Amino acid sequence: MVSRFQRVAMLVDVQNMFYSAKYQYRAKLNFTKLLEAAVQGRQLVRAIAYIVQTPDIDQTNFINMLQQTGFEVKSKVLRLRPDGTAKGDWDMGMAIDAISIADRLDALVLVSGDGDFVDLVNMLKGRGVRVEVLSFPSSTAEELKQAATVFAPIGPDMLLTPPLHPTASSVNGAVARPLSPAGAGGEAREVAGVGESGG
Repeated sequence: MVSRFQRVAMLVDVQNMFYSAKYQYRAKLNFTKLLEAAVQGRQLVRAIAYIVQTPDIDQTNFINMLQQTGFEVKSKVLRLRPDGTAKGDWDMGMAIDAISIADRLDALVLVSGDGDFVDLVNMLKGRGVRVEVLSFPSSTAEELKQAATVFAPIGPDMLLTPPLHPTASSVNGAVARPLSPAGAGGEAREVAGVGESGG
């Protein structure tokens, strides 16, 4: 049950969400609406956005937008291995942050569809923290949905919808939907830089 007296934190796996929005909707997340949907008038303790940067993409505008929206931004540079593969995710860092602030929270909103967070979710619940997963239904691991106290779908109302004409510059926002149980689907993972500066 959501109460305005609850202390809440929000952790956003930006790469996971960016690619889900891009490939499912050809759109970008409206981080203002996302924050509103997660907090729901409660007492926000921290809102952290985790990004992975690539040397060839300037994400300064994107990072500034996140900070102006109210997010603390944590970033790391994508590491290229000798065999040509890349390493760049925040799973461990997000888990450490969640555990470190758990004692100051009543609820934690995890914005990710990554099934690797199931053990973290179960541990937080064992410590009395309400864990709300906010993500795209079709790219969220089923086991993560089941582990969460509440799963809430991100839909078109939390996106900056691109215009029908590709050369137009305007975008449309919409009203965020409140957290409620819903959704089904599998898991999608991809790691790369957020190559756009908008929200």
